[in-house]
Amino acid sequence: MPSETPPPALQTLCGTAPRSPLRAFLRTETGSAAFLLTGALAALVWANTGAGSYASLWETELSVRVGSGGVSLELREWLNSGLMTLFFFVVGLEARREFDMGELRERRRITLPLLAGLSGMLVPVAIYLAVNAGEDSAHGWGAAMSTDTAFALGMLAVFGNRLPGGLRVFILTVAVVDDFLALAVIAFAYSGAIAVPALLTALGLFAVVLLVRRTLGMRVPSLYAVLGVAIWVALLKSGVDPVVTGLAMGLLTYARPAERGDLEQASRQFRRFREQPTPELERTVRRQIASTLSPNDRLQRTLHPWTSYVIVPLFALANAGITLSADQLTGAFTSPVTLGILLGYVLGKPVGIIGATWLTTRASKGRLRPPVGWGAISAGGTLAGVGFTVSLLIATLAFDGDRLEQAKIGVLGAVLCSFLLAWLVTAVTGALSGPSRARALLGTGQSIVDLSDPVDMDRDHVRGPRDAPVTLLEYGDFECPYCGLAEPVVRELLADFGDVRYVWRHLPLPDVHPGAQLAAEAAEAADRQGAYWEMHEQLMRHQGDLLPKDLLRYAAEIGLDIDRFRADLRAGTGAARVAADVESADLSGVSGTPTFFVNGRRHHGAYDIAALSAAVRAARQRASLAGTGRTD
Repeated sequence: MPSETPPPALQTLCGTAPRSPLRAFLRTETGSAAFLLTGALAALVWANTGAGSYASLWETELSVRVGSGGVSLELREWLNSGLMTLFFFVVGLEARREFDMGELRERRRITLPLLAGLSGMLVPVAIYLAVNAGEDSAHGWGAAMSTDTAFALGMLAVFGNRLPGGLRVFILTVAVVDDFLALAVIAFAYSGAIAVPALLTALGLFAVVLLVRRTLGMRVPSLYAVLGVAIWVALLKSGVDPVVTGLAMGLLTYARPAERGDLEQASRQFRRFREQPTPELERTVRRQIASTLSPNDRLQRTLHPWTSYVIVPLFALANAGITLSADQLTGAFTSPVTLGILLGYVLGKPVGIIGATWLTTRASKGRLRPPVGWGAISAGGTLAGVGFTVSLLIATLAFDGDRLEQAKIGVLGAVLCSFLLAWLVTAVTGALSGPSRARALLGTGQSIVDLSDPVDMDRDHVRGPRDAPVTLLEYGDFECPYCGLAEPVVRELLADFGDVRYVWRHLPLPDVHPGAQLAAEAAEAADRQGAYWEMHEQLMRHQGDLLPKDLLRYAAEIGLDIDRFRADLRAGTGAARVAADVESADLSGVSGTPTFFVNGRRHHGAYDIAALSAAVRAARQRASLAGTGRTD
């Protein structure tokens, strides 16, 4: 019975999904920006049409008691200190994933966004303190320093392909640094009187978490949940804002790619279940499949949609409600609180981020440089001036009454002004000539290389000019239907671009494609007679017919010496070469087919002609800019 044709955005998986965790995170954040904006606008409408009901709802007291002890907070506090802990937990998860698997796994790349994030907080704080010098409102400096990740990435999505994709990673990394430091500020500058016994209890419980992690790993997630809640309560009783619990627990949750051995074991367990579908095997299969993913991945997939689409919009609804009138707006924009926050974000954020990035690049003589061009960095610096979630959180801790309203107006005004300023920067960049615009957007910094074994022109199977500036490498499997769908796309790409070379490496997945290993060895046997690509095309055209008799027929059709081909196939002369390709795939973190690399950088997402063409064009532009030898 014929199967349905798989869509070209999929893979035969031996592990990770075709969409990277980072890209999934970015899409969730950018998509949630609309919900966040909706929550903020709904709060404004509600506060101005029913101020009494708005205030009374969020000031409702809710108590949770166990025996003689318990926690009693207003509904707004439950949201700000309780549910927002999950938001910061997800931020911690993403930061840990970046350290373990993402852009920051090359530790030298941490320095630049760390300094940019730090400067992007200190400069706005300095501006706020200058505006509020001599005023008792100066203690609210923390409300002028933190970027809202969801809003910033959401606004970045509005600009689409006018800004490079690498800017998203840069902004996210800066925002993670931003959030981490902001929580430290909340803990030490905006907490109440410290109750030492409760604080020591929280520290002791955290030490237990570290001990459990060292001895049991992540095998008992419910235990971590219980300990996390206990730490949260202890910090609340101590006077330290308990949202720091989320970030700390997130940073402890390791991330790792799915390993081929685990995935093959999951395949074997699933085949057992198919032959004997019992409840016991069903539970075993479920556990085995879950174990192939890291705890970080599983928790992000579960919690991130809830934090982005429910918790953060609820936070906006609970905290963005301010009554607006002409007199109030006039008073706000003459208030040092409003002006300090507005100028801190709109002016201080871009100056801090762009200035620190430029100084670091100069001081390191180009060894540390941003992943994108200065035009993109300028746009990113202006977008980082969008402060909302953490800014409002700190404002509620630092102010009350009229000053809290003034702080909220400053925060909302900064969102609008930062977007307009970013639009102006992108308009100026877009008006540049082609080469100048490419340099302004892409820069000359080297992209991170995901491919462990570089292309060897004397060893690898290569199509196209040897000196091409762009190399498209595919790890594939001759029985994989998705590789079959990608094959005509690759041919069209090579026809459209005359300066691209294509490399094929073997990654047979015998647990799901039993004929793939022998087919790969057949291609290598054909290579011994100088006919690799002829056999490659035969195998891709007949993916459902890979028995030995079929392979012999294909060898005859392309004119090979059949006796020599049969002898090489029986002796397994190509097995070592196939094994070497598989080993290089494992070292590069590849666990599914097809997986593409463009100039050593892994291509995530769809592999249709539009997506691969865009990746090739970007790589060609980068190669051209890197060839100029400029270091600025």
